[in-house]
Amino acid sequence: MATHTKSRSYRFLEMVPGLFSWSLILFPIWGSFLIPTLVAYYILAFDIYWLYRSANLGIFATLSFFRIRANQKYDWMEDVKGFGDWQKVQHIVIIPNYTEPLHILERTLTSLKNQVSPTKNIHVVLAFEEREGEAAQQKAKILHEKYSQYFGNFLATFHPQLPNEVVGKSSNMAWAAKYAKREIIDNQKRDINYFTITSEDVDARFHSKYFATLTYKFLDNPKRYYRIWQPAILFYNNIWTIPAPIRVFSTISNIVQIGQLNRKDRLINFSTYSTSLKLIHEIGYWDVDVIPEDYRIFFKSYFKTDGKVEVDPIFLPVFADAAQSKTFFKTMVNQYEQVKRWAWGTSDDPWIIQQWIQAKNIPFWDKTIRVLKVLEDHFLWPVNWFAITIGATLPPLLNEEFARTVIGKSLPQTSSAILTISLVSMVIALVIDWKQRPGKETVPFWKKVIMPFEFLLLPVVGFFFSALPGLDAHTRLMLGKYIEYRTTEKV
Repeated sequence: MATHTKSRSYRFLEMVPGLFSWSLILFPIWGSFLIPTLVAYYILAFDIYWLYRSANLGIFATLSFFRIRANQKYDWMEDVKGFGDWQKVQHIVIIPNYTEPLHILERTLTSLKNQVSPTKNIHVVLAFEEREGEAAQQKAKILHEKYSQYFGNFLATFHPQLPNEVVGKSSNMAWAAKYAKREIIDNQKRDINYFTITSEDVDARFHSKYFATLTYKFLDNPKRYYRIWQPAILFYNNIWTIPAPIRVFSTISNIVQIGQLNRKDRLINFSTYSTSLKLIHEIGYWDVDVIPEDYRIFFKSYFKTDGKVEVDPIFLPVFADAAQSKTFFKTMVNQYEQVKRWAWGTSDDPWIIQQWIQAKNIPFWDKTIRVLKVLEDHFLWPVNWFAITIGATLPPLLNEEFARTVIGKSLPQTSSAILTISLVSMVIALVIDWKQRPGKETVPFWKKVIMPFEFLLLPVVGFFFSALPGLDAHTRLMLGKYIEYRTTEKV
């Protein structure tokens, strides 16, 4: 575990997300007694904000859905071959993992083996943790014997626990990427300018055309060294076998992910993504003293290049595992811990704010809007559920005098009407999810019939798998109770 002496200003910034979320969550309670009218306007404003966000999500998710379908059918290799130097493009794929079952690693490597682009141009790095011991060595040996013949290089790294490092994906990625640079670029005398590097979650299955598309995007963009490419992360690997609450959460996550692909102003790389090795090398690789890895590498790239780095979408699916364990209760805990780790991304906010202040060569509004959108998502993460689910009921319930006023009587009905309109996006989400969800042909008819009714669980799912873990993460950061990286169990 890394240890740092933090300045008072930095610690204050760490406390801000928790103070902000707790203040907005508690405001409707105490405010209902003292300033109920202001609380009512706050709730209505939040409802309108939620309607706006929902409408945007429905529209952009629909656009992404059709673009993903078109991209899956398109012959990307034909376009790739139009570039005279296309065969020079090479792809390093790093797969950080810890105590993962062998069959998960085999499934991931099989998806790489099945790429339509030449797999000899793909160089695999299995990034194990040294603390896993002999089991990691054994898995590396088995996988090397089975898969090394298909790829240009097939390497295994064993990341040691080093002083001033935080255990997790980011430090493992840094170790493996530096190793790959030495072994593949330096020792084999290759041109770094033609290399991409991909951070692949261990449970991710790439679409067969992903690296053909990535090759095209890389060659076609004159700003290729300032780009990060993000595919659509869809939690579909085990969608039919997970419990209903996890399936509801995963469905909403899928729609949010594909909706973001069409929002260049909000798009930041997440989970599994690609960029140029040259960019990663020039910015100094992934940071080793943090848990959040994807947002951190974006903002590190963004600020170190004076705002030149952007995230471009790749409209192809990458199938991932939803949280699942051996029992129902362990599965629920798995999902909660995974979301808490995602919400811990707010621990990057003080660093992002510091970088924003220090960045003198980036246009003010460019850096400000980019940072504000991230802070908006992080700060409101735990607040959304409380404001839209129970917010409108509190002022008339807690303040009888206010309940007899015109606004007090109409607040619940007006709020309900606004939120009912926002449910249109939910219907769109259900349709899109059904259209793109794999494996429907083998699912029993009764399961298909009850699937839409699972969304009646949404208020409960939203509380336990969004609001509560988000508030947990904010509160721990506010109190200085830092979490440790916890991998999501795979079964």
